[in-house]
Amino acid sequence: MATIADLRTAKRLTDEQVDAAVMGYLAHPSSGPRQIAAGLTLDIDAAVAACRQAAEAMRRKDVTVARRRVAVRTAILLARVG
Repeated sequence: MATIADLRTAKRLTDEQVDAAVMGYLAHPSSGPRQIAAGLTLDIDAAVAACRQAAEAMRRKDVTVARRRVAVRTAILLARVG
């Protein structure tokens, strides 16, 4: 199984699309599939839950927005897809 990072390396999605997915999730964190690129959906909430550091960053109130953004981006990039 490939990761989102693998797909980004293969140019199946762009950094801008990953950034948009991060910002969209931070604006409205919820579970369920989200389209992050044409033909590519991901449950970002599940990806965050699967990444210990990202889950912790989202749970704690004292974490800055910048750190949350990095944590969610990391969780997305590590997520495995189809």
